[in-house]
Amino acid sequence: MTITVILFVILMLIGMPIGFVIGISSLAYFFTAHFLPIGIAFQKFAAPTQSFPILATPLFLLVGNMLNKTGVTYRLLDFSQMVSGWMIGGLAQINVLLATLLGGVSGSATADAAMQSRVLGVSMIERGYPRAFTAVVIAFSSLITATIPPSILLILYGFVGNVSIGKLFIAGIVPGILLTAILMFTNSIMARRMQIEPEMKHLPTRHELGQSFKRSFWALMFPIVLIFVIRLGFFTTTEAGAFIILYAFIIGRYIYKELTNQAIWEVLGETVSDIGVVMILIMAAAILGHITILDQVPQHLANMITHITTNRYGILSLLLVFIAFAGMLFDGSVIILLLTPILLPIIRQFGFDPVHFGIIFVVLTLLGANTPPVGICMYTVCGILNCSSIAFVKASVPYLIAFFAFVVLLVIFPGITMGLPHLLFAR
Repeated sequence: MTITVILFVILMLIGMPIGFVIGISSLAYFFTAHFLPIGIAFQKFAAPTQSFPILATPLFLLVGNMLNKTGVTYRLLDFSQMVSGWMIGGLAQINVLLATLLGGVSGSATADAAMQSRVLGVSMIERGYPRAFTAVVIAFSSLITATIPPSILLILYGFVGNVSIGKLFIAGIVPGILLTAILMFTNSIMARRMQIEPEMKHLPTRHELGQSFKRSFWALMFPIVLIFVIRLGFFTTTEAGAFIILYAFIIGRYIYKELTNQAIWEVLGETVSDIGVVMILIMAAAILGHITILDQVPQHLANMITHITTNRYGILSLLLVFIAFAGMLFDGSVIILLLTPILLPIIRQFGFDPVHFGIIFVVLTLLGANTPPVGICMYTVCGILNCSSIAFVKASVPYLIAFFAFVVLLVIFPGITMGLPHLLFAR
């Protein structure tokens, strides 16, 4: 395992794509371990492609790309402005609500951050919002995507950890709403200090709200339909992905009439590229996951932690600190694929629900997207809005405090996460 770790670090430092880093460093283990035939590595590499649940990943990637070409985004923006534009904070509040609604569309925090930087970020700066504040609001709003179905990270966690993806989807709804409320409350405090006026001077009338809801109806129904077909057992999560593709196609082609033949080809091209990136990660991580089992890494880590504390919440806290630190160094999908096989046995050993842990794990993993040195969302937003990374970090302090308060609430009150799954999946 030592040669794998050393090679992993070296390849990362020279800038090799992470999928190849994982694959090459994992193969090195088999080349140096003479008691293991190299064929096992290739079997593990190919195994994820034979899995029915992992098919949900490319299907939902296709859904996200397709919905972004159907006019859903602008209709949700219109509805968000109508619902929250009258609040203190104006466009900042609209930003958070739009991120919540888009959580069921893109499934990707980085995609949401990039899209909202172009749709709302420039407008916020033009209207006098501080550049760093604008960037921070957009970047932290994108974290909501981790919980709202269909989160790609939840799909990956469910696949690697053999945890019900349907339960994970449903478990993420209430935390997603809670995070939305916390971020909007933080926006309100910051906006008062900056004396930012609401976008709308008055509450929307019932007629205005009704018209906006009517225009956005089919877009708003997307996550509801998704949960409905999974909960009632009409489809598995993978089959639901295929059904939602049909739903998105009908909306875009025949209701909103914005999904042209050219747009379809663009969607397919973008999706093929996305699938290639994600699948090489999944397949390479399968080899590394097998290595951790062979070297009993979960057992060694559990023994090391129990030498520090035997309190189950103390153990959970140490794991969460470890996850947060890892999130500062690696992309979220990489962490999910690498750490799930290691951490999940420990979590189960100490009596924590894997669904509850999965929501906290995924959310905390994405925090690293907004912190140095990796900070993919941070760099994406700062690049689009021409914002200094140093200014971003300074402006993010209140939002970091709010986010950690959110994580603490999830840990202390498991019912926030597990209440809805227990209710809907009760026998």
